[in-house]
Amino acid sequence: MSVQTLYTAATGMEAMETKLDVIANNLANVNTTGFKKDRANFEDLLYRTEVYPGVRDATQTPTAVGTQVGLGVRVTSTQTDHRQGTLQQTGRELDIAIQGDGFLRVLDPSSQQPMYTRAGNLDINADGNLVIGSAQTGRLLDPPVNIPPDATKIVINSNGEVMVRQPGVTELAVQGQIQMSQFINPDGLLKVGENMYEATDASGPEQVSNPGVDGLGLLRQGNLEASNVEPVQELIDLITTQRAFEMNSQAVQAGDQVMQNISNLRRF
Repeated sequence: MSVQTLYTAATGMEAMETKLDVIANNLANVNTTGFKKDRANFEDLLYRTEVYPGVRDATQTPTAVGTQVGLGVRVTSTQTDHRQGTLQQTGRELDIAIQGDGFLRVLDPSSQQPMYTRAGNLDINADGNLVIGSAQTGRLLDPPVNIPPDATKIVINSNGEVMVRQPGVTELAVQGQIQMSQFINPDGLLKVGENMYEATDASGPEQVSNPGVDGLGLLRQGNLEASNVEPVQELIDLITTQRAFEMNSQAVQAGDQVMQNISNLRRF
C-alpha cells in the first residue's frame, strides 16, 4: 500500500509544480500591458473502492458509507481571468485602453490571419498605418487606419473614430474607424505570446463591431490597461503552493520509510 502512497503524492507534487509555473508567469507579467492572469484548476483522480456505499451487511442492512481511497490529483486546465485591469494615464496620443469587454483586432503579416489583443500601445509604421507596437512584428489594425505624414494632432474618441488635424485646417478629419471583437467564450482563446490571442473552436466565432456597440467596451485615448495581476495575492498563492509541494514530498518520504520498515521485517 505504501507504493500507492508514492504515486499519489507524486501526482500532488506534479500538480503543485504546474501551479508554481502559472504563478511565476503571472508575477513575471505584472507590468505587461493588457495581461490577464491565469489560474490552475485541479480535479481528483480515480478512487480505489474497497467497499461500495450501500452494500448490505450480514443483516441485509445497507451500509451508510463505503471505503474508498483516492489515487491523487491532476491539473484539468489553466483558466484566464479576463477582469478589467486598471487604466494608467500616459498622455500619449497613440495609447488607447479598452474599458470594458472586447479585443483590438489586428492582422498577422505572415499568415494574414486575424489576431486579438488588449494591449493598445499603437504606433505608426513607415507607410503611415497604425500598428500594434512590437519590436518583433508590426501587426496592422484591421480594418487599417492610415495617418497622413503631416498630421499635427491625432484624436481617437471613445467610439473608435480616428481623427487628425492637418496644417492650415482647423477642423478634425476622420481617417478611419477602429473596430473590436468579442467572443462568447474568451477563455477558449489561444495565447500565442506578444500580448496576442487567436480564435479557436472553443472560443466560438468572433463578433466584430465598433467600440460601445453590442456590449463592447469603450476606448480611452492617452491610457493603457495595466495587468490585472495582484502581486500580494500571487505571493500568498506562491507560499501556500510551496507548502503543499513540501507536504507531498514529506508523504513520499513517509511512504518510502514504511516500505523500508516492511522490507526489514524479514531480517528479524
